[in-house]
Amino acid sequence: MTLILASSSPYRRELLQRLQLPFQCCSPEIDEQPQPDESPRDLARRLAVEKTRRILADFPDALVIGSDQVADFNGQAIGKPGSHQAAQAQLQSFSGHTVLFHTAVCVSDGKQFLLEEIPTECRFLPLSAAQIQYYLETEQPYDTAGSAKAEALGIALMDSMRSDDPSALIGLPLMAVCRMLRTFGVDPLNPLSLAKP
Repeated sequence: MTLILASSSPYRRELLQRLQLPFQCCSPEIDEQPQPDESPRDLARRLAVEKTRRILADFPDALVIGSDQVADFNGQAIGKPGSHQAAQAQLQSFSGHTVLFHTAVCVSDGKQFLLEEIPTECRFLPLSAAQIQYYLETEQPYDTAGSAKAEALGIALMDSMRSDDPSALIGLPLMAVCRMLRTFGVDPLNPLSLAKP
């Protein structure tokens, strides 16, 4: 059985490597724009499933993991900033407020689709313009939802964080992934389970 991570994200790849299972990465080309009136949570869940389906179309015999994360600020979906100016605006608006990060993950063999969404609540410190500028120049988090790289200096932006899975905020909730993989007979504590006929 081939395990495929439906992602080009280096953060998700590094997270999945923690499980020490053999896998390959394939980048799913999908439209990630939200649909009309789609909530941030529903957007994350839909994109996780669509990424999984897209890779299964090319690798129908594989076990595929698809994941997506959407930052939710006052009910609005906040994506990757893509630029210094956009990241600056995101962090200025988050300063002193709470942002909810929805991380959805789907695992499927093409017959059965399992889906979970792990919310992470992050309370941002009141941030000065100088603090935001230093952080952005140091981390350049322009490919990260909400501009907050919690696995690095981004953790210093936050006053508190609440989640059932500490890896969810980085982009792939590994506890949920392990639960779902076991449903398909793949146990990270038994690497030979991937080699079964």
